Amino acid sequence: MPELNSNIGFIGAGNMAEAIINGLLQSGVSRPEHLIASDVSVSRCAYMAERYGVQIGENNVSVFNRCEIIVLAVKPQHMNEVLEGIARDSNYAVTDRKVVVSIAAGVPLQRIEGRLYAALDEEERSKLPIVRVMPNTPALVQAGMAGMAGNRYAKKEDLKRVRAVLEAIGKVIEFDEVSLDAVTALSGSGPAYLFYLVESLVAAGKTLGLTEADSLVLTLETIKGAVKLIEETGEPAGLLRKKVTSPGGTTEAAFKVLEGNRVKEVIIEALQAAANRSRELSK
Repeated sequence: MPELNSNIGFIGAGNMAEAIINGLLQSGVSRPEHLIASDVSVSRCAYMAERYGVQIGENNVSVFNRCEIIVLAVKPQHMNEVLEGIARDSNYAVTDRKVVVSIAAGVPLQRIEGRLYAALDEEERSKLPIVRVMPNTPALVQAGMAGMAGNRYAKKEDLKRVRAVLEAIGKVIEFDEVSLDAVTALSGSGPAYLFYLVESLVAAGKTLGLTEADSLVLTLETIKGAVKLIEETGEPAGLLRKKVTSPGGTTEAAFKVLEGNRVKEVIIEALQAAANRSRELSK
């Protein structure tokens, strides 16, 4: 990946910020001297400085003013307080172009704009594009899947820089913000569904007389193999499923139970519920 010759700031230095920082360094997209972080926890800042060699900002506004890319990596319930603290600081200013990236689930662009843009004129606002991102936890092992949506001031070059940051921890697709509730339901919450499936398959293996350790290996390797088969053949999952399901065979017996219990329909209903809840949290 090409190196980003920009200062990247992290307001909040929790697990997801650490995942991004680690990805940026491991991929060569950035260097420690270009990474600056702030956090309410002094010990967390000390850990990040020692572990990754990043700089520690005096406060949130210091990080904001020193960086061209600012990642808001605070918990959603703390976002308003953090944004208002930045915007009300006497040192808050937007002179050169910079992009703000929020990875807080359920915090809409409008809410961020309402705090950061309140004291800015139109020219200043145009220099401060905001991009909302919905990542997921596999980003912690550089295997994340994220959706992103920029506001009206986000240009192609802004989105390109944000993409470079996110691709250091996985993959990213650009959407309109209205689609991020669906992204949240599918990929944001998605790892939990897969963990639940793993739990269920391992429990089934144990019920059938296998050890937990063997059941886990069989489950994980089967999932990895199935994913690789989809990726390398390019065939639809439904077609691959039918190739495994021989008439009168063991797989068909299993699917009679799954379809009899409306498993596909229930999964769709579950994701609809997750998307609806995402919309509620964004209000």
